[in-house]
Amino acid sequence: MQTHFLIVGLGNPGTRYASTRHNIGFMVVDAFVERHKGVWVVHKDRYETARMRVGGSELLVVKPLTYMNLSGEAVAPLAIANGLQPSRVMAITDEYNFPTGKVHLRLGGSSGGHNGISSLIDKLGSASFWRLRCGIDRAFGPGELVEYVLAPFSAEEQELLSQMIERGVKAIEEIAKAGPELAMQNINRA
Repeated sequence: MQTHFLIVGLGNPGTRYASTRHNIGFMVVDAFVERHKGVWVVHKDRYETARMRVGGSELLVVKPLTYMNLSGEAVAPLAIANGLQPSRVMAITDEYNFPTGKVHLRLGGSSGGHNGISSLIDKLGSASFWRLRCGIDRAFGPGELVEYVLAPFSAEEQELLSQMIERGVKAIEEIAKAGPELAMQNINRA
């Protein structure tokens, strides 16, 4: 079976990080796999994968277990093993330049200082992969970024978080059905 897309949720493994802003990628792929009745398979301490067919596309959904800063070390070998160019990889990541709840899809660009994206660019040898960026807001001061992204969403943000996870799941479904180029118009309009 040929894989059409590698869907990568970025985050950090372990209960300590499970509900943090930096783990929105894990939250979205967990919800997606659950909705489509997929099963996670752990591969040593490198990554978890769930293979499923959705909307006519064969998807390999991945959660790197290498910690955020080394995400590319888990993802690049999977892309190569499945014969996928970077343009067939989509990373779901947190974005502090967007308000909590906003979801935006784009192809390529810089890392924007995001260590998980930097690792993917480095190990894939290209920045030309898709990013589904999920807003976590910019409610932090100078020197507080790391503490902020590794903190959980506030009680006031829970409804926005639920809506954002749902938007993320629907975005993956649209990409599986129509491809990212067409899906991007609907995703970014919301």
